[in-house]
Amino acid sequence: MKNLSADVAVVGGGVAGIAIAYQAARKGLKVVLFNREEFAVGASVRNFGMVWPIGQEPDAGLTLALRSREIWLELSKRAGFWINPSGSLHLAHELDEVDVLHEFLSLYQREFPEAKWLDPAQTLQRSSVVNPEKLRGALWSPTECVINSREAIRRLPIWLGETYQVALRYGHLVREVDYPSVVTATEKWTADQIYICSGADFETLFPEVFRQSGITRCKLQMMKAVTRERDYQIGPSLCGGLTLRHYASFSKCESLTKLDARFDAEQPFFKEHGIHVLLSQNNYGELIIGDSHHYGLTLEPFDHSAIDEAILNYLHGLIELKNFAISERWNGTYPKLKGSLSLVQEVVPGVTVVNGFG
Repeated sequence: MKNLSADVAVVGGGVAGIAIAYQAARKGLKVVLFNREEFAVGASVRNFGMVWPIGQEPDAGLTLALRSREIWLELSKRAGFWINPSGSLHLAHELDEVDVLHEFLSLYQREFPEAKWLDPAQTLQRSSVVNPEKLRGALWSPTECVINSREAIRRLPIWLGETYQVALRYGHLVREVDYPSVVTATEKWTADQIYICSGADFETLFPEVFRQSGITRCKLQMMKAVTRERDYQIGPSLCGGLTLRHYASFSKCESLTKLDARFDAEQPFFKEHGIHVLLSQNNYGELIIGDSHHYGLTLEPFDHSAIDEAILNYLHGLIELKNFAISERWNGTYPKLKGSLSLVQEVVPGVTVVNGFG
């Protein structure tokens, strides 16, 4: 077994682990980054690839999201991956959706100064694919971005190795952490600081920490669609009234109660399966569609076609989808810590768990 050393060891090569490795390396520290698979296959690549400040409650969550946006834009230039600062549209086809969006703008004009209300004609100028029937307008926000996460999360570790000489140990399962040691099947590293960023696989190392934290898992169902329409561009990322009851930023809107009751009366299936509908588009013109939410420590591995059908039926009411076909379906699992932005805990001196970002 080889004996090696670093200033910082990071266990977990998804977004959280890459972020810590980057911040440590740019300070001039010697970093080793471990990932059990040969490339990241977890939550970091199984969602929309969206940077979504508009969904964050105006407190530390919004500050963190806006800072994250700055870093993604900076790294896209430095590391050479695609990012689209496309903004977002929250579409309103019902009066109660209009009420929530106007109340949101009145409550948070200072926190979201660039967000504004668009009438139907202005909305269609932003996105020509929006369904004009019964369209009452939309909330426009310029802060949201789209990343092709599958490409970015593979590119970033390589760039860290090339630029900062981060030692990459992808395809290396960490089987033991006993400060200052990190042990794999073939190597034993010592490090001054160790960070555990293992995502949804949070029992393997320090399981007692997670039992006490209240962290759980969330499973979501996602789809990718391709279209035969030439130059089919959605413009901003798109969503509708269902999304207003999903994100914390809208939770203090009193008018949300009426909207929530309408959805529950019309289609209780949405809440039963945690469905809200977002649509983004990547650099290949592919449409990323989702999603649903089921919570628990142990989640069924089986996907339900009825959930996908409900998502697609709702999407058809928001936009005009022509000549499209579903090319991929998948599910993802991410850790969720209710009531807090994340779990950041020093479990023993020199070893810190970072998890639960949701």
